[in-house]
Amino acid sequence: MIVKEEFLSRLRKIFDLNLYEAKIWTALLSRGTSTAGELSNISDVPRSRTYDILESLEKKGFIIMKLGKPIKFVALKPEEVVERVKKNLIIQAKEKSKRLEQLKNDEILKELTELFTKGIKFVEPSEMSGSLKGRQNLYNHLDMMIREAESTITIVTTADGLKRKFEALIPSLEKCKKRKVKIRIAAPIDKNNLKVAKEFTKVAEIRHSPKMRARFVIVDSKSLMFMLLDDEKFHPNYDIGIWINTEFFAQALEQMFELAWKEMKKI
Repeated sequence: MIVKEEFLSRLRKIFDLNLYEAKIWTALLSRGTSTAGELSNISDVPRSRTYDILESLEKKGFIIMKLGKPIKFVALKPEEVVERVKKNLIIQAKEKSKRLEQLKNDEILKELTELFTKGIKFVEPSEMSGSLKGRQNLYNHLDMMIREAESTITIVTTADGLKRKFEALIPSLEKCKKRKVKIRIAAPIDKNNLKVAKEFTKVAEIRHSPKMRARFVIVDSKSLMFMLLDDEKFHPNYDIGIWINTEFFAQALEQMFELAWKEMKKI
C-alpha cells in the first residue's frame, strides 16, 4: 500500500500521531480487518513495533481488537474516530486543567516561585526581554502583561487584530477595568469590526486610527510588546513578537502615541 507522505503528515498533525501510527492506521483502514503481521507487511512498519503501535491506537480509540486466533484488529469508521478523539481530548484537557488548578495551593508552586524570585533579583530590568513565535504564544504573553497591569494599558492593533484581541483578552481587560486601570485602544474601525469596537467601549476608550498601521501593547509605561509582521500577509504560526521591559523605549513610544491619539476619531 502506498500512501503519500503529505497525506500521512496531515494525519499526524490533525490526530497527533507518530509516523508509524499513521501508517498502521491507514493500512488497517484499507483492509478493514487484519492481523499485525499483515499490517506490518503492507505499511512497512517493523514487525517488532507493530503490536506496540496497535496497542497505542487501540487506547486512543482508533481501532478495536477482535477476539479469537489469530488476533485481528478492526478499523473503526473515520467519523467515529473523530468523535472519540474529540472526547478524549476534552477529558484530558479537563484532567490537566484540574491538576494545574490544584497547584495553586501546592508546595511545588511555592518553591518554583521562590526560585524565580531569587533569580530575578540578579537580572537588570533592561535585560527582561525576549521574542515569541506563533500568535497563540503572543496572546498568552499579552494576557499575562495585562493581568499584571497597575495603571495603564495602551493597545494599537489592526482591524482583524481588534476582533482577535476581544476574543483572547476581554476577560483580563474587564478585571483591569474593575481595578481602575486606564485602557486605550486604537485600531481601524470598519463595518466588519464595528460591533466588536462598541463592545470594547465597555472596558476601554477606543478610537478609529485609519492611518496608524501598527501592532503593539504598552503596559504601565514600561512593559512593551510589539509585533514584527503584517497580520494580513503571514500565517498565525509564523507571527513574531518582541517583548521588552524598558521604561525609556516604552515611554518614548507612548509619547508618540499621545500625539496620534489626539487626532483619532472617538467611537
